[in-house]
Amino acid sequence: MGAYVGIVLVSHSPGLAAGLRHLLAELDSGNVRVLLAAGTEDGALGTSYDLIVAAVAAADSGAGVVVLADLGSSVLTTLAALEDHPAERARLVDAPFVEGAVAALVTASTGAALAEVVAAAEDARGYRKF
Repeated sequence: MGAYVGIVLVSHSPGLAAGLRHLLAELDSGNVRVLLAAGTEDGALGTSYDLIVAAVAAADSGAGVVVLADLGSSVLTTLAALEDHPAERARLVDAPFVEGAVAALVTASTGAALAEVVAAAEDARGYRKF
């Protein structure tokens, strides 16, 4: 089995991120690592720099990592974590949390390269629901 692009979901809410990971698990054959950096170390609402750093490292199987953040300080904390701990193949994408994660997962599950997974997640911004 080759390496697949991993996904990290950064959210203020552990429940929100866990629900999204559950949805993604239903769409994947189990090849894509989906890690959470959600809430604080004690499970409260918030964003944890250390959880982000650890999740990015754990999600990379050699093909890179796409990071999706829900809003506000989760984006800022992720930017700081990636700046302080640069991962050559980790990309924070400007994409809607749910739609971007689904697009990234579906694309990553085909074995696509990091640039393709990033593009798919970012293209989700333009998806119309009706």
